[in-house]
Amino acid sequence: MSAPNPQISQDRPVIRQLDEAAINRIAAGEVVERPASAVKELVENALDAEARRIEVTIADGGKTLIRVTDDGIGMAPEDLPLALARHATSKIDGSDLLNIHSFGFRGEALPSLGAVGRLTITSRAAGSDGAEMTVSGGRHGPARPAALTGGTVVELRDLFYATPARLKFLRSDRSEAQAIADVVKRLAMAEPFVSFTLRDVSGGGEGRVVFRAEAETGDLFDALHGRLGRVLGAEFAENALRIDTGRDGLRLTGYAALPTYSRGSSVAQYLFVNGRPVRDKMLYGALRAAYADLLGRDRYPAAALFVDCDPQRVDVNVHPAKAEVRFREPGVARGLIVSGLRHALADAGHRASTTVAGATLGAMRPEPVGPRHYQMDRPSPGAMRAAYAAQAPGLAEPPLGWDAAPGAQPAAAAVSGRVEVPKDTEDTGHPLGAARAQVHENYIIAQTSDGIVIVDQHAAHERLVYEKLKRQMAETGVAAQALLIPEIVELSETDATRLLEMAEDLRRLGLCLEPFGGGAVAVRETPAVLGPVDAGAMLRDILDELADLGDSQTVQARIEAVLSRVACHGSVRSGRRLQADEMNALLRDMEATPHSGQCNHGRPTYVELKLSDIERLFGRS
Repeated sequence: MSAPNPQISQDRPVIRQLDEAAINRIAAGEVVERPASAVKELVENALDAEARRIEVTIADGGKTLIRVTDDGIGMAPEDLPLALARHATSKIDGSDLLNIHSFGFRGEALPSLGAVGRLTITSRAAGSDGAEMTVSGGRHGPARPAALTGGTVVELRDLFYATPARLKFLRSDRSEAQAIADVVKRLAMAEPFVSFTLRDVSGGGEGRVVFRAEAETGDLFDALHGRLGRVLGAEFAENALRIDTGRDGLRLTGYAALPTYSRGSSVAQYLFVNGRPVRDKMLYGALRAAYADLLGRDRYPAAALFVDCDPQRVDVNVHPAKAEVRFREPGVARGLIVSGLRHALADAGHRASTTVAGATLGAMRPEPVGPRHYQMDRPSPGAMRAAYAAQAPGLAEPPLGWDAAPGAQPAAAAVSGRVEVPKDTEDTGHPLGAARAQVHENYIIAQTSDGIVIVDQHAAHERLVYEKLKRQMAETGVAAQALLIPEIVELSETDATRLLEMAEDLRRLGLCLEPFGGGAVAVRETPAVLGPVDAGAMLRDILDELADLGDSQTVQARIEAVLSRVACHGSVRSGRRLQADEMNALLRDMEATPHSGQCNHGRPTYVELKLSDIERLFGRS
C-alpha cells in the first residue's frame, strides 16, 4: 500500500460555498483568455445592440486599456447594475438554448471582465439620461449620471490586475495587438454593413489607426466582396470565386480563392456559422477536402465562407468562448462545403489567378538604368521620318508598311525575321489565344486578342489527362481487387465500430471491410489501382483522420495520387516538338477542362500577359 500523500490533509475535506468574487474570477478564466477575448466579447455586445459604427481603442496590446465605443441602442441607468450581474442578459429568456439569434447570450462577459480588471460602462438609451457604473476587481460602485449623446462606451483598464498570475502568460504587446486586430477583422467580415475602426494609443495622444473599414453598400454579395477586399486585400477579392449554394436547409455563401492563389499556411481561412466567427475542425477539414487534388501538401486555400441554417440545427453553447459549434447533422454541413466549393472551382474552368502574371512581371521587370522618358519627350512622327531618311539616305520613301499618322507603327510584314502567319490559322479571340511558337521544346507561346499566353505543355497536358482519368473512374467506379486471403486487422472495439459505420462509403472506393469478431476487421478487397497495400496501416490512417476531422479522405487521396502519377507519365513530355495543330488542340482542351489552370501539384499551367503589361516592361506606356 502506497504512503499517504503529504500534500493531502488526512482530515475530512469541508465543502464550502465560494464567494461571488472567486466565482467571477474562475469564470473569467474561461471567457477571457487574453485581451483579444475581451475585445471579442465587447464588440459582439455592440453588434447585438444594433450598432452601425464601432470604434476599438487599445493601449499596450490591450493590457492597460481596451475601450469599445458604439452607437447602439444603449442602456437605461436602472439597467446598468443588472448588466454587470452574472447570468443576466437581454438576449434570451432561458426557455430555449438552441433558438439563439445573437452573438452573446450567456451573460458572463461583463461580470467576468469586471472581476479581473477595472471596468467602466457609460451608456445612454433613447429617451433616458446617460449613466456610468464602475466595477474594479469584482467590487461594484454606484451608478452615477454621465454625459453621453447615445450608445455605449465600455472601458477596461489594467486587465488581469486582480489575477496577477494570468499576466505572466500573456505574450508581448505586439503579439496581443495582432490578436486583437485579427478578432476585429473577423467580426468586420461578418458584418459588412457596420463601420469598424481599431486605434492603438500606446504612448498617449491620438495614437494611430491600425484598421478601418467603412460600412459597405449594395446587396449582400457586393458588400461582402468590398469588405473582403479591405480586410484580406484587393488580390484576394480579384481572385476569389463567389459561392452561393444550398442543401437540406443549409446555405453556403461567401468567396473562395482560385487554387493558384494559395497560401503557405491556413491564416487566410475564415469560417462563420450564422454570422458567428468559428474555429471548427470539421469545417476546416471540409475546406481542405474541397481543394484536395488542386493544391500541394504545403499549400493552403484562402476563403471566407458563411454557413447559415436554422439555429435549432446548430449548438453554439459548446464552450463559453463560443468559438466552437456542433451541427445536428455534421455530414450535411461538410458535404455542402465540399460540393459547393468543388462546383465553383469546376465552373472557373481554366482560370488562373492574376497573381501569377504579377509574379512573372516582377521577375521580368528590369532595374532602372537611367532617367525615365515620358511621352512628351519622345519625337513626333515627322521628326522620326526625318531621322529615318537621314539614317537610310538610299531610300526615297520609308519602308513598306510605315504609316506617318500619329502613333502609327511599322507593319508586321516589314519587321525583319518575322515569320508570316497564314490568315487561316486559329483565331486569337479564344480565351487562351492561338499558338504562335514553341520554345525550348516545352513552352507554347500563344497570341490572344490583347496579349500573350505562355503555356507549360507538360504541366497542362498532365492536368488534362488527370481530369480525364478521374471522369472515367467516376463513370465506371473503382475496380476492387479481391485478396486471396483476407487480411485481419486487430483494433479496439470502438475503432472497429467507427470503421464499419462507413463501410459502405469505403466499398464504393474499392475497400471492402467486414466484422471479424470483437475489435477485429477483415479486409477482403482493396482498390486495384493501388496494387499491394498494407491494409492495417491504411485503416489506422483512416481512423486518425476520422478522429482529427470527423471524416476520412485517405483512400480517395491515395487513389487520386496514383491517377496523378499515371497522368504524369502519360502526358506530353518536356522536349517534344509539337505541330501547330497539336498546340492549338492543347489550348482548346484546356479551355474546356475544369481546373486546367493549375497542374496536379498546384502550380500554374500558364501565364497570361496583357499587351499593356508587356509595353510597360519596355517603357512604352
